[in-house]
Amino acid sequence: MRSHLLNDATAEQYRRSVTEGVERVAARIATTDRPFTGVAVDALSPRIDEIDLDRPLHDTAAVLDELEDVYLRDAVYFHHPRYLAHLNCPVVIPAVLGEAVLSAVNSSLDTWDQSAGGTLIERKLIDWTAARIGLGPAADGVFTSGGTQSNLQALLLAREEAKTENLADLRVFASEVSHFSVKKSAKLLGLGPDAVVSIPVDHDKRMQTVALARELERCAQDGLVPMAVVATSGTTDFGSIDPLPEIAGLCEQYGVWMHVDAAYGCGLLASLKYRDRLTGIEAADSVTVDYHKSFFQPVSSSAVLVRDAATLRHATYHAEYLNPRRMVQERIPNQVDKSLQTTRRFDALKLWMTLRVMGADGIGQLFDEVCDLAAEGWKLLAADPRFDVVVEPSLSTLVFRYIPAAVTDPAEIDRANLYARKALFASGDAVVAGTKVAGRHYLKFTLLNPETTTADIAAVLDLIAGHAEQYLGESLDRAS
Repeated sequence: MRSHLLNDATAEQYRRSVTEGVERVAARIATTDRPFTGVAVDALSPRIDEIDLDRPLHDTAAVLDELEDVYLRDAVYFHHPRYLAHLNCPVVIPAVLGEAVLSAVNSSLDTWDQSAGGTLIERKLIDWTAARIGLGPAADGVFTSGGTQSNLQALLLAREEAKTENLADLRVFASEVSHFSVKKSAKLLGLGPDAVVSIPVDHDKRMQTVALARELERCAQDGLVPMAVVATSGTTDFGSIDPLPEIAGLCEQYGVWMHVDAAYGCGLLASLKYRDRLTGIEAADSVTVDYHKSFFQPVSSSAVLVRDAATLRHATYHAEYLNPRRMVQERIPNQVDKSLQTTRRFDALKLWMTLRVMGADGIGQLFDEVCDLAAEGWKLLAADPRFDVVVEPSLSTLVFRYIPAAVTDPAEIDRANLYARKALFASGDAVVAGTKVAGRHYLKFTLLNPETTTADIAAVLDLIAGHAEQYLGESLDRAS
């Protein structure tokens, strides 16, 4: 079995095996004509259930053949221009190359003696991102597994900086369309059930700062402690961007930690056209960025950044066997001193490779393209009487629903839209997401693929309308 260990004696076997796997994936990507096959759970589950993991195949080619049957053929392919559902981006080739390198070398980014140059590369990328945000010379941060972990760590720092022993008194303010991880983080941090105060949004799904000011004042009057305001730059459902300058002013006035969840909107940091939409982010105390959303990186690649590096001490724990306190005096850079994780992949390498091959402008151009595409898609929807579109996009998300001319029952319209989404997914012709707006079911395009065209959007809208009309026709037949 030692023949399977990657080392100097097996380097050629490694080369052959990885090349064979890459060729399989490349062939599948090159011939994929739909984002999904439409396979149902009941059809795929038995194929996986019948595999006996205690009886290995002992042959890479055979395993790849099996993988084709249970995964590659039926995977949901985000690179396809008609995958329009969630915040999943097609990935750039330099980042995939970085993924191959980091997996093989397998550095762990917790301590210097496990990563060396990897530590310095990650720190350089943190400094680069902090400079793009404008956080100032004392800024720092660390890579994380994703936006949820980044938000959790930011709120942990905010909780500690609030300096109160009574956690029940702490309040976090976030818009009603902020990410669910805000409430989840509050629970994990031991805050009370009323800790997260939901702030209403305006017509454009942006936090109402008048309402925020009112709640901050009420908090002070009630003797409670405002722990943090979470401003969102790119809400999951609408791509809306909260009014950052106004929120920054209120945070300064009330002495509140300002966290900006820019997991989605961080692509604007590289934008050549729309960077001004992030104006005000430079005032944040902490920022979440997800490179695996709008920097076209493979999952996972995220970071949390802070204005004051000293606040990261709240995540520090010194273990004698790993990062003893003396290493701080010796100026040995251990990233575990800043992180909630211990063992951690060298995910920063993917962004490093991307920047060194494509440059920031290359990333920004791609993100600008999807923002432009969303603007064109909004025009299509606004001009189409079959659809109701919610807001003009700030980033690359469109939320809409099919409105039949002859049906006025909102519940029936809900069912038609739900049916259309499911039928479209089952066909494999396209993949779209869904959400609720004011209690009603809507559909959602999250446009993160520059290869998607307005023709693709128009075609998918026709497919949605066709499935909805089919449902309504069958519904009328059943009722008659």
